[in-house]
Amino acid sequence: MNKKIAIIGVPMDLGQMRRGVDMGPSVIRYAGVVERLEALGWQVEDRGDIQIGRPKRFDVKNESNLKDLEEVVEANRLLAEETAEVIADGSFPLILGGDHSIAIGSLAGTAKDKENLGVIWYDAHGDLNTGETSPSGNIHGMPLAVSLGLGDKSLTEIGGFSPKVKPENVVLIGARSLDEGERKLIREKGIKVYTMHEIDRIGMPQVMEEASEYVTNGTDGVHLSLDLDALDPSDAPGVGTPVVGGPTYRETHLAMEILAEKNIVTSAEFVEVNPILDMKNQTAEAAVALIGSLFGEKLL
Repeated sequence: MNKKIAIIGVPMDLGQMRRGVDMGPSVIRYAGVVERLEALGWQVEDRGDIQIGRPKRFDVKNESNLKDLEEVVEANRLLAEETAEVIADGSFPLILGGDHSIAIGSLAGTAKDKENLGVIWYDAHGDLNTGETSPSGNIHGMPLAVSLGLGDKSLTEIGGFSPKVKPENVVLIGARSLDEGERKLIREKGIKVYTMHEIDRIGMPQVMEEASEYVTNGTDGVHLSLDLDALDPSDAPGVGTPVVGGPTYRETHLAMEILAEKNIVTSAEFVEVNPILDMKNQTAEAAVALIGSLFGEKLL
C-alpha cells in the first residue's frame, strides 16, 4: 500500500428495500474513520459523497426484474469515474457504502487499469444473482455477478468494458446464505468459496492464508469488498440482511490483520452499515476498527 488514501462515500440505498443504509458513509465518518487512519500515519483525502438520484417511487422493478435500475446505473457510473481518478492520482480508494450494489462501480473503476484484478468478497451472501435468478430484484444481490459480466448490459457495461473480473480471481469468504441460482453459478464458474463450514473447520488464519495466495496468483491488484453482514449479527446488528452464525468481530479483525501483514490489498470498500437498524452506532464503529486493522493498526 502507498501512504495516500482517498475516501469516497456512496450514500446508496436503492439496491435493496430497507431505507437507512444511505446514511452509512456519514456514520462511518462520525465513528472516526479519518482520524483513525491519520493516527496511523496515512495521508487522507475525504472526497465527499457521490450524488445519488432519487426515483419518484422506490423499489419499482423494470421488465428485467431489477429495482430502481436507472438510478443505480448512474450512481455506479459516477463512482467508477471517481475511483479510476483516485487510482490515477496514486491514492488508495477506500469506498464507504451504502448498499452493496455500489461494488459495481468500485470494481469498474478499480479494474480499469488492471489486466487481472483479484477480489476478496467478505460477505454472508454471494451477490451472484441476475435478474433471472433473483427472488427479490434487489441489485445489491447482484454486484459480483455483474462484475463477472453477467446480467443487464446497462450494469455490466459500466466503465465501457466487461467483465471486470474473472471467476478464477475471486474468493468468497464467510458465505452462509446462497440462493439456488448462485449455487449453480458457483459450480459452473468454479468460484472459490470459504463458507462458515470451512472457517469453523480449518480456522480463519488458514482461510486467509489460502485466500491471499489464491487471489495474488497471476493478478495485478486485489480489491477487498467487505459487507458488514458478513459478521455475526451479535457483533454487527446494523445491517439490512443479517444472517446468524457468521465470523466474530475478533475473527474478522484477524482477517484484516493478515491482509495488512501481506500488504496485498490495493482498493477496498466497506458497505451495508444501516444506523436505523443499529445499536449505538456499534456497526459503524466495528467498520472503523476493521478499517484500522486493514491499514496496519496494532496493539503493540
